[in-house]
Amino acid sequence: MSSAPGGPRPPRRRDRHGRGIRGPLAPSHVPIAKSRSERFDDFVLDAVDRLKPRWGKQLSAVEFAVEEVPPISHLGDGPGLLTGEPIPFGRAEPAVGKRPAVVIIYRRPLEARARDRDQLGAMVHDAVVEQVAGLLGLSPETVDPGYDERD
Repeated sequence: MSSAPGGPRPPRRRDRHGRGIRGPLAPSHVPIAKSRSERFDDFVLDAVDRLKPRWGKQLSAVEFAVEEVPPISHLGDGPGLLTGEPIPFGRAEPAVGKRPAVVIIYRRPLEARARDRDQLGAMVHDAVVEQVAGLLGLSPETVDPGYDERD
């Protein structure tokens, strides 16, 4: 079964080395199958879920998002080392008109500072708590009583 030159090719059954089509390394339901950004998104969702029992009404109209890095406009005149200001882990934007309030967490600055996965989860939770506290006009300790008990 050959195709005419220039015509459509039949689908390949094997790769060019004869080993067959490669599939995923792990089933999709196994945690290792998730990318770093998907695991980070899960940390943010977990942090929000931990706040909902106490602040669900206030957070119902808040959207949560993840961005890779802060926009240059939020960094001031240069990198944090030169200006003395740290690179932010997130930002909160209050509701304006029909646009809902938004809490944005920056993935790369948090990943760069975390030693391991557990510390990253704790740092993400703290960043979410800090941004929610700023949005609600409260202290982080009020939003999460265990906030200052961590390292």
